[in-house]
Formats: sequence, C-alpha cells, structure tokens
Amino acid sequence: MSEAVRSPRGRTRFAGAVLAAFALVSAAVGLVAWHKYRLLAGPVPPGPYVDNPLVGADTYFRNLQGWRTGLLVAALLQFSVWLSGMRDVADVLWRQGQRRRRAWLVFGWVVPVAQLFVPKMFVNDLWAAGGPEPQRRRGHPLLTAWWLSVLFAANGYGDAVDDLRKAATASQARHALRQVMVGEGLHVCAAALSIAVVLRLVRRLERATATASTEIRPTGGTGS
Repeated sequence: MSEAVRSPRGRTRFAGAVLAAFALVSAAVGLVAWHKYRLLAGPVPPGPYVDNPLVGADTYFRNLQGWRTGLLVAALLQFSVWLSGMRDVADVLWRQGQRRRRAWLVFGWVVPVAQLFVPKMFVNDLWAAGGPEPQRRRGHPLLTAWWLSVLFAANGYGDAVDDLRKAATASQARHALRQVMVGEGLHVCAAALSIAVVLRLVRRLERATATASTEIRPTGGTGS
C-alpha cells in the first residue's frame, strides 16, 4: 500500500452534525404531536375537526415537518458523501473487498428492492476493510441494528401525517398522532444509530490505516 490515505474528518463532523440536527427536529415533531394529542384529549367543540380551533396548532407542526423533511434529504446526501470519502480509504486498504461501485451510493437509496440491502452491503464492505487482514468480516451487530432502524423508520409510519390531514374527528386525529409519535421515535433512533456507525467506522478505518502505515515504514527504510 503505497498510496497516502487521509480520513475525511471534516466530512465526518459535518455528517454527524446534520444527523444530530435531524434527530433533534424529529424529537421536536414528536413532542409537538404529543402536546396536540393531549389537547385533543380534552373537551372538543362540536363540528368537523377541520373547523376546530386546535387546527391553528398545526402551523407549528407543519413547519417542523418541513424542516425535518429538508434535514432528512440533507442527511442522506451528506451520509453518502461521507461514505464516498470512506471508500477512498477502504480502496487503499482492501480494494478487492469493495463489491459495489460508487454509483450505488446514490442508486442504492432509490432503486426499489436494491434499497433494502445495497446500502448495508456498502457499509459492510467498508467495515471489513478496517479489520485485521486475516480476520476481515463483513457485518457487525451495530450495523444490523442500524440498518433495521433505518428500514423501520423509512417504512413504518409514512402515512401517519396524511392520516392526520384527513382526520375528520378528534379520535381519528389522536390515532394519527400516536402513529406520528412512534414514527418520529423511530427517526430519532435511526439517526442516533447512524451517528454511532459514523463514529465507529471512521475510528476503525483510521486504526487500520495507522497500522498499515507502521508496517510499511520499516520496509521502506530497509529498501533504501
């Protein structure tokens, strides 16, 4: 391994910051949903839900939803950029072990069926590149928990907000709000585990790079 390898520390910090912001806004959405759920548990004026004074509280909820959606897109983009930087490191450490081309950093999130496993495969390969050469293994319980949380967050309660908009009674709205709270909890969990994966993976590859560099130096000195 003669190529110089630098860990993308700046990208790592930015990816962690965007994921943390997404988690905070998701938690805020969940808290607003809980507050509205509590309000709806009290006496409700007669008439359809759309004419209820509580609808005014939806403005704050919708604004937070917009921020959360924007941060979700930013988090996915930044996570993919960060993975691309880590791929630079992994290609030097174990190029033959990287099974997917870089294009899958984009297509892996949007192509049906492939989106269920390709991003996890990409991360598994990066993880294996950071292991000792005789004991390289793809996968880890942390990666499995992270990917399951991402899948549950993406597919669990996606219709909850639409159900809330369509709710005609307080009972229907409260049911939708319960789903929103669970869904936002899953988003927070997925973001927290994503941060854990970012930190563990960058440390793992940095250690592997440092080990490889110390093994090469004596050889280079002998050759000169």
